[in-house]
Amino acid sequence: MCGIIGVVGASDTLDVLLEGLERLEYRGYDSAGVALVRPGETWRRRAAAGVESVAALRVACADAPGDARTGIGHTRWATHGAPEAVNAHPHLDCTGRVAVIHNGIIENHAAVREELEARGHHFASVTDSEVLAHLVEESRAAGLDLLDAVRASLAVVHGAFAVAAVDADEPEVIVAARRVSPLIVGTAPGVSYLASDVPAILGRATTFYAVNDDEVVRLGPEGFRAVDLEGSPIRLRQLAIDWDLETAEKGGHDDFLSKEIAEQPEALRATLADRRRRDGAITFDELRIDDDELVAVRRVVLVAAGTSHHAALVAKYAIERWARLSVEVDIASEYRYRDPIVEIGTLVIAVSQSGETIDTIQAAREARRRGARVVAVSNIVDSSLAREADAVIYTRAGLEVSVASTKAFVTQVAALELLALRLAQLRATLPASDVEALFLGLRAVADQVAATLARHDAVRDVAATLAGARDFFFLGRHVGFPTALEGALKLKELTYRHAEGYPAGELKHGPLALIEPGVVVVAVTTDPALHAKMLSNLAEVKARGATVVAVATDDDDSVEAVADFVLRVPATEPLFTPMVDIVVLQLFAYDTARLLGRNVDRPRNLAKTVTVE
Repeated sequence: MCGIIGVVGASDTLDVLLEGLERLEYRGYDSAGVALVRPGETWRRRAAAGVESVAALRVACADAPGDARTGIGHTRWATHGAPEAVNAHPHLDCTGRVAVIHNGIIENHAAVREELEARGHHFASVTDSEVLAHLVEESRAAGLDLLDAVRASLAVVHGAFAVAAVDADEPEVIVAARRVSPLIVGTAPGVSYLASDVPAILGRATTFYAVNDDEVVRLGPEGFRAVDLEGSPIRLRQLAIDWDLETAEKGGHDDFLSKEIAEQPEALRATLADRRRRDGAITFDELRIDDDELVAVRRVVLVAAGTSHHAALVAKYAIERWARLSVEVDIASEYRYRDPIVEIGTLVIAVSQSGETIDTIQAAREARRRGARVVAVSNIVDSSLAREADAVIYTRAGLEVSVASTKAFVTQVAALELLALRLAQLRATLPASDVEALFLGLRAVADQVAATLARHDAVRDVAATLAGARDFFFLGRHVGFPTALEGALKLKELTYRHAEGYPAGELKHGPLALIEPGVVVVAVTTDPALHAKMLSNLAEVKARGATVVAVATDDDDSVEAVADFVLRVPATEPLFTPMVDIVVLQLFAYDTARLLGRNVDRPRNLAKTVTVE
């Protein structure tokens, strides 16, 4: 989820770029860089200093040319390649004249790079993005102008991108294009701007335009023109921007939480992109455990806290079913205090959005001390947990600002289920055709989440009716149970109402005593194998006066007999349902909290990252 900015025609080009990058740091802060263009020269500086990357870049730019009127800048959230200056954007071609910045993932970068190297190109980084610079270089050498060179390059690559390119031979031109990853254009008298988000150019541009998928834009001091990938002229849609800077940073949403809920389809797509080789093998970011060791795994232990713990519970079902391994899930803060048994063949998976959760880090350290191999699942490149682990799977969700995790959960489930599929591949516990079908089904979840988000109005209506309730029980079976736990956590975090999650079968073992009129029972009923049992549980609470809210698939006609309210979701593979079902529970918690006047981004007493035991 990198940040992009560009400007043509400015008298203070470097200031525009650095100011914009500071505003875009929430999109990525592993590294930052700028390229300034003058006739015949492309000047570049980069810095990789974690959260201080833009500040370090400002220092590195002390010798910048003062007469450059064109420039591009980038702040990176690392995917391919460590967060080091050599992997920071902008990337240059072999001549040093073409510079490219990129947000997204080029899925076929390995094959393209191999072909370019065979034709004599030399690469300076290990990123997927650098292939774009060399593709543009080849097209420019063939006589194409920068606009057509970018179009030709994009015909070669697959994946998601927002890309911008400059060339010292066209010193007052930026060419940009988009597919999936956001991109906007802004104009002011004599100046044109480019950015991944409005905040970067707010207060400078006076008119804003949206770049849609597969549109290419040529920016100059006089304005811009746009074409599609075939070169036919198109018109960009003008945006009505009426934001102050704080609002703009939230992308037009009222708060960061609603923005992050809305970003979940994109976060899933990024997490799942470029995860499979040509031979069908599922791959990860930093897997420093060889296949023989993974085949030899006899037991898996997942350690995590909070929302990450609920994602780990979902993973237990997937690993056991697909890879046929014994799986244990531990609360990270308890793991090292119970004298855990680590046998030969134990794989420990430590899950943390920030990678800085102290309980999870300590659990990972204890596991390694006892001889286990450790895989980290984290959203932050080069986090403490990532450095402690033998291997890392990054969730690529982008920066999550709101304290209550949303897109972290769905991307953690996706990443962990990818690992379950890889273990199944290596252990030959699933036919290759089943792995293929499950992988494709997993990639389709992003669209199902998007379809669920489009039903927000129905959730809002239910929340408005039940906002006065004070006691909530969330029920589920199989993977519906961790979904219920996460739904209850979201409600208690955001609303400060009493909410508990239970396996539905445990209802008769005590909690049923608390069911009475005024209590709300929220049930996850999307697993067809256990549907009849869930309906029986709901009949029990309904008979005792509870108000029942059911999360049910579109084709479920029987649930209405025992539910007062039904929140519909698209049907999917049962082990994928938590990523879809949780969305309506997030929205329900969000809407209820807003109705109660809560601060949804900053719940009382809570912090985003827990760094004390």
